[in-house]
Formats: sequence, structure tokens, C-alpha cells
Amino acid sequence: MEALDYQALYNSDRFRRDYDYDGGDLGAIIQDGKTYFRIWSPVADAVELFLYRHGDYAGNTEVTEEKEKGLLNDIGQFSLSNQIDELEQQDGLIRSVAMKKEEKGVWTAVLDEEADGIYYNFKVTIDGKEVRTADPYARAAGVNGVRSMVLDHKKASPEGWDQDCCKEEAPCPVIYELHVRDFSYQEESGVKKEYRGTYLAFTQEGTTLSNDNVHPTGVDYLKKLGVTHVHLLPSFDFASIDEGSSREQFNWGYDPVNYNVPEGSYSTNAHDGHVRVLEFKQMVMALHKAGIRVVMDVVYNHTHETDSWLNRTVPYYYYRLDEQGEYSNGSSCGNETASERPMMARYMVDSVVYWAKEYHIDGFRFDLMGIHDTDTMNQIRKALNELPQGEQILMYGEPWFGGSLAMPEQKIPAIKRNVEYLDNGIAIFCDNTRDAIKGDVFIAEKPGYVNGADGMEEKIASSIAGWCGNWQCKEEGEEFAPHSTSQIISYVSAHDNFTLWDKLKITMCPKEAGWGRNETLIKANKLSAAILMMCQGKIFFQAGEEFGRTKEGDENSYASPSSLNALDWKRSVEFADLVSYYSGLIAIRKKMPLLYDGKTKTPKQLSFLPSLPEKVVAFSLKDEDKQGIFAAYNASSEEVTITLPEGMEGYVVLADKDAVYEEGKAVVSEKLTVPAMSACILGKNIC
Repeated sequence: MEALDYQALYNSDRFRRDYDYDGGDLGAIIQDGKTYFRIWSPVADAVELFLYRHGDYAGNTEVTEEKEKGLLNDIGQFSLSNQIDELEQQDGLIRSVAMKKEEKGVWTAVLDEEADGIYYNFKVTIDGKEVRTADPYARAAGVNGVRSMVLDHKKASPEGWDQDCCKEEAPCPVIYELHVRDFSYQEESGVKKEYRGTYLAFTQEGTTLSNDNVHPTGVDYLKKLGVTHVHLLPSFDFASIDEGSSREQFNWGYDPVNYNVPEGSYSTNAHDGHVRVLEFKQMVMALHKAGIRVVMDVVYNHTHETDSWLNRTVPYYYYRLDEQGEYSNGSSCGNETASERPMMARYMVDSVVYWAKEYHIDGFRFDLMGIHDTDTMNQIRKALNELPQGEQILMYGEPWFGGSLAMPEQKIPAIKRNVEYLDNGIAIFCDNTRDAIKGDVFIAEKPGYVNGADGMEEKIASSIAGWCGNWQCKEEGEEFAPHSTSQIISYVSAHDNFTLWDKLKITMCPKEAGWGRNETLIKANKLSAAILMMCQGKIFFQAGEEFGRTKEGDENSYASPSSLNALDWKRSVEFADLVSYYSGLIAIRKKMPLLYDGKTKTPKQLSFLPSLPEKVVAFSLKDEDKQGIFAAYNASSEEVTITLPEGMEGYVVLADKDAVYEEGKAVVSEKLTVPAMSACILGKNIC
């Protein structure tokens, strides 16, 4: 059969009636002393299960450089085909088992034993052609995920795991985007050498800068900073890192191989499928102990290549094709998945729920969410809500896609202009706020409000209001109408594009050499943070933004060296005033429910002062309980004096240099002076 013939088959009512499977038990599952293997492949003529003693190259702990080159594909990623061929030349086969075809296209095999730690794969015969594949539903795997592994979660869980949860209340999400390797790669992190760049770095307490016992790093630093959630860049099993090699490697990880398996290169031993599972849980447990929730970056919109486990088991089912039968490329990564197909939608739902239940994940960020349809996203939200305390689990994503999209016309893509079709519990990144504050991410020299652009006052006001109420975006081509501010993720920098510091440097002092401390940039950075932290909705910022993180102008560091990508913990001391400013802002925000309550009436309580000088924005926000906020932003080069609206006198909780709430500070009434390039915030009854 040709690609379009398969597509016609999958789109038929008969196929859906006969083969949609909702058993929730695909993969390898240990139950009642037995091990059940189930794989969905309705177009297969035969399926054979192969069982192995090991999950890598004859149990080797190192892959030679010569062998490694032979495992690469044309673009330098690890080819599944080449790795499978290499593995099949090795010994270690225990036996093979012919699988039985059951209803709904499911093939099954049963072992009369608990096969924890046994590796396996399948030989699938379709249209007379045999192909080897790992298990798309695998929960553990060997090196590079090429062989799946049977897993008993009880044997790969830390002591006390059943009681693990984050006991800290987090009604005010402040999300910190972090890459596992970046967090502890640098020697100055104080993390012991064998833990650097791994999940276990999060478990080491008491780390300090170069072990000076003065300046906290690691999780102790995060606690002091005050963030409520750590957003981890992809930590499922991805293709771009060779887990069997000790050579220096780096990648963000947006190239999925096994969606339900932790990445092995972040573990201390990728050769034992249990270790990555155990250590991932230890990381989660350590963050929960510190009162910090864990968000997982998930990438269901594409696979690292079309030669995936999904495609090997059911050719062309999980992907969209164009009218010529070629793979559609809405991800700009070579393919896009078909969330509207029932089994792909169910795969996504099952996977997200699995991570939430088995790994205690507190939130999910969806890469290129615009490739998915709104129905599927709402199904995921509904499934999470049905878990114990599931409504507290965050869901948010990028409301765009990367190329041309081949979604069926009757489906609605989860892009920004369609946010109203998403459940109120699904939020979107707001690039409008990002670009209003610091400028266009695609035009390096184009500034925003804080770095010199004129006429940005109205957009800053809309950003503060979470683009809700009277401040919805009505600009042609940009219209979007969120249900409430709960659907808005406000941010000024993320892993993509320039860091905030680099963007400010490029736009404000491009001729100055180096990427170090600069007082003009410090002011702009503080002003950016002050605006961001007073926005309605949820707050998100890139790790290290609070100490002027730089990648020396590299705007796409997805595969740049770790030395460039890693957090430079020395800057946390060099920029201690900026760190303190962020920490103070977070503490202030937590005291102001009006900023994050998500109520539809709250933006309507905003009042912006009219007739202010150019580049000055000021607003008041009060509720019926008399809690009040007054904030003024001055992006001009001159100080300004503002007459306060009646009833808005209050304590100064943020001034030119400091953002620390203290009882008993002098009350400001009638007039407020705001220095050039700075912010000032007054609080009333915010305790």
C-alpha cells in the first residue's frame, strides 16, 4: 500500500469502528505475577516479541568513536535503523514469542513471570515486509532507547515515594525554565562532580558557589529566589545525545524517541533502564521537598524522524500527509503528528496522565501546541482534572506552529487566536507581552518599551491586564480573546531566541565589548522584571534571567557547547542586586492575589492614569476588600512626578533599586516621583 492508501484506510469510519482501542493497557505491564505485552498494530500480518538480557551493545559501557560514527544518520542524529542493526548482531537473546492478534488490532503475549529488567522489542510484518521496532508505549529502555525494558515501578522508586507531593501552596505560579544539564554543569555550582549535569544534582543540599559556604547554588538558591515551579526542558528520551558515549554533548532535547521514558544522559548510568527512572523520581522528590513543583516540557507535535516506533508499528497513522502523500512539516522538524486521529489523541492523553501519576509531575508545557487540535488539548485537561488534585496541575503551551499545517478543516488548531476554544485551565505563552516589553525576537535590533521604542504604552497596559477585559488584542491578524487571565503566560525570555540580557545589550549598547555587567542594562533588566511581575496571569522566566544570563549573542543555542549554555553561577554573585530585585518582586507578587486570581472581573478593576508623559505607564488596582496596588513605570531618560489617584496612598514596596516588602515603610500620598528608567510600586493592605 502507498502512503495515501493508508491514509484513506485510517480515515474511514470502518477503521475507526473496528480498531479504535481504549483499553489503557498497551505496553509491558506486570500484573498478578505475570508480564503482559500489548502492541497496537491493526495493519500487521504478524508480530513477534523478542526478549533480551541487556539493552545496549552486548552490555558494553562505552561506544568507540568508530562505532559511534556508524550509528549516525545523514544529519548527525542517532539512526534507529543503524542502532537496531548493530544490536541484532549482538548476543543476549533469551527467546522470541509469537504474539496473538486480539480485537481492535491489539497483539498480545503473556509471560508467566514478573519480567522486571528484561529488555525487549518486536518484529512486525506488514505487507510482507519485516521491521524491528521498540515499544511506542515503553516505560523504560536501554541505551538510546533502542530496546524497551519491562519495568516494575516499585523497584525503581525512592524510599517514601508513595508519600511524595509538594506540600507548599502555589496559587501564584512563578515558573522558572531550566535545562537539567545547564543547572549543574559548571564546576562553580558546588555540585559534586559525579552529579553534575544529572537529575541527582537536584538532590544535593547545601551547595554553594565554588563551595564557599556563603553563596547558595542549586535547589537552595531556587528556594531563596522564591520560584514556585521549575519547568524542565525535555527530559523524556530524545535522539540527539548518545547515551552510550562519555564525549562532551549538548542538546535542548526537542527530538523525541520514547515519550514515556526519562532521558538516559541525565542519569548516572544509562545502561541500566532502572537507574534513569529512579533518579528522575529522586529529582522530583527533592524539588517537592524544597516546596517547588515540577513542570515537564513535552513534545508530542513531532518525532525526531519519521522512522519512529510509531511509524514502524502503524505506518503513516500518527502523522499528517499533504495531498502528494509527503509528510507535512508544521513543526519545521520534518514531520507533524496527527492529534485528531483517535489513537494519537489517546496516546497523548495516556502519556500525560502517566507522567502525572507515576512521576508526580505538576505541570506540562506543550511544544508547538498549535499543531494539536483544541479537542485533544481539552481531552488532556479533562483527564488531568479527574486525578486527585488534578485541577492544580498546570497546562500551557506555545500557541503557534513552525511551518505549513495539514490539520483537517473541521478541526481547530490550538493557536493564539483560538484560545477561546481551549479550556480555561489551558494557558498560552503571550508573545505580545514579550515583544512589547523588550522588542521583536526575530529582529535583533528592534527594541521594545524598556529599551527605547516609542508608542508602546498601550501595549504595556494590555500586557499588565493579561490581554483581557477592555485590553484584549484587536490588532488585525493578532486578535485573541482569552477566557480569563488564567490563560496567559507572561514572559520576556525563554530558551528560544536571545536571552533578555543579550537582547538588551544588542539594542542598547551594541558597540560595547563583552557581555558583562553594565549599569544601563541593569536598569532596563529591572524595569522589564517589574513590569513582568505585575502582569495579570501566570509568570514565567528563563533560568538565569535574574543574573543577566548571557549566551554571548547566540540566539539558537540548541546544540551549542555546554560551556555556553550552562548557568554561570558566578554571575549570581556579580549581579546580586538584580537577583535580590527578582526575589523581592516574587515575594511582593505572592502577597497580591489581585495579580493572579484569574477572576474575569479583576482586569475590569484596573485603572490606568491618563495624560502621562511619553514612555510612562501607571495604573491602580483595587478590590472590594480594599487591597490596593499602584505601579508606575518610567522608560524615559528623565524622572517624572505623578499625582496619585484618590485613595491610592500606600507603602513603597518597590523603588528604584530595591524590591523588598517591609512593614512600616513610609507611606506615600498625593505625589510619587519615579526616577528615569525605573519602576515604583505602592501596596495597600497587602499582608
